[in-house]
Amino acid sequence: MIDAKSLLDQFLGGKTMQGGSRAGANLGNVGELAKRGIDSLGGGKGLAVGGLFGLILANKKARNMAGNVALYGGAAALGLLAWRAYRNYQEGQKPASAPVAQQADIANVEPQYLPSAAPASNGQPFELALVQAMVAAAKADGHIDTQEQQRLFAEIERLQLDAETKGAVFDLLSKPITLEAVGASAANEEQAAELYLASRIAIDPDHADERAYLKNLVQKLQLPAELVAHLDRQVEASLAQARAA
Repeated sequence: MIDAKSLLDQFLGGKTMQGGSRAGANLGNVGELAKRGIDSLGGGKGLAVGGLFGLILANKKARNMAGNVALYGGAAALGLLAWRAYRNYQEGQKPASAPVAQQADIANVEPQYLPSAAPASNGQPFELALVQAMVAAAKADGHIDTQEQQRLFAEIERLQLDAETKGAVFDLLSKPITLEAVGASAANEEQAAELYLASRIAIDPDHADERAYLKNLVQKLQLPAELVAHLDRQVEASLAQARAA
């Protein structure tokens, strides 16, 4: 069975997983690809710190965001950002002035907000649901056509991934992932919030297709507008930090 937690960390290319262990250690070839200057994959920084996700994302803004999540701690960062947004929402704070997540906050994140806390509604590991949500969002602008898919397959073949993980990635890229499937994977509002946040990271809302995707996703996840505003606030703040880095 695929190690969903490892797959999520490999996707994000995070520096540390929960417990402080090294994440994405077998992604050394991603850094090597970046050093060789493959511009079509997003350039050195975003690719080197964005893991497998850096290979898939088409726009620079999304790659920068994914890179910042990786620097925060990969999979744990998704839980951190969602936790901060959800807490601000529960406390009735205004999204525009609510506090934003900091890397030091990871140690204080309550367990129920972390990806490994509970399975998704269909019983699969929640980490896998998050990966599926990110890939589905990355496909929203239609840039992963047959030609692009073959290019991604060729680049992923170069990575030091075990056969099972590589096969899982190929399946995610080649098979359709519907909005209904993403929405139905949330077992509760906290998971719905994190699935939206993971999707939001993969999308540049400056484009109409991506805005439409997010709007439809909010409906499928049945998220309150105020909570969505808090989640957007956390993503934008993290993106601003990535730009300033």
